[in-house]
Amino acid sequence: MSRIVDSKAGCIFGGLSGVCGVLLLVVSFAINSGPPPGANPAELANFAQQNYARVLWGAWMQAVGPVLIVLFAFVLVHLAGATQQLAGWMTFFGATMLMTVSLIEITFYIGALYRDPVIMSSLSLNLISAVQHLYFIVAAPALFLPLGFILIKSRVLPRLFGYLALALAIVFAALGVVFLLRLTPPNAVTAFAGVQAVWWLAAAVALIAHSRKICAPDILGVDR
Repeated sequence: MSRIVDSKAGCIFGGLSGVCGVLLLVVSFAINSGPPPGANPAELANFAQQNYARVLWGAWMQAVGPVLIVLFAFVLVHLAGATQQLAGWMTFFGATMLMTVSLIEITFYIGALYRDPVIMSSLSLNLISAVQHLYFIVAAPALFLPLGFILIKSRVLPRLFGYLALALAIVFAALGVVFLLRLTPPNAVTAFAGVQAVWWLAAAVALIAHSRKICAPDILGVDR
């Protein structure tokens, strides 16, 4: 398996995984924009009835997309030769945190579709807002911070990606602290989370575009 990932085809596969993951997330948020702000129980029930399939398909895409992105992140860690380093282990931990937060949020998306009991939709929406805090407080920083250090120390991608990953980790963590006392994060803050998708997409395209050079024996790490 290691030799497959180290090959040009393996690099391309890893990059395509990242690209597909980002595209799934973009489509999921496009088709599942959520109910109007401040909707009453009747409006929530109407929204759930009219958008039932879109919410479920959006939830499916938002569940699968991060899996593909995490796979891409693991490929980067492997190519950098950091699988047995602390930064590599912390990247795996951060990816686990990200998936956990994402799956919990998706569970409440689906829960909002239930109309019995009547308060289920409102309760699920409140819990979605609560879980979104975790993305900024721990999930995104825990993944981007160690991955950034790995990319800066390796030659898998241009070091700019590593520095940008560190910047994203700091900004996400700062937003988590600044808006900690707001039970519902402002729309501008939650929208900023989409910036990380741009990073993943750019990094995936860079891996594909330079797969021959990146996967050359003298470029890859030596601890595999």
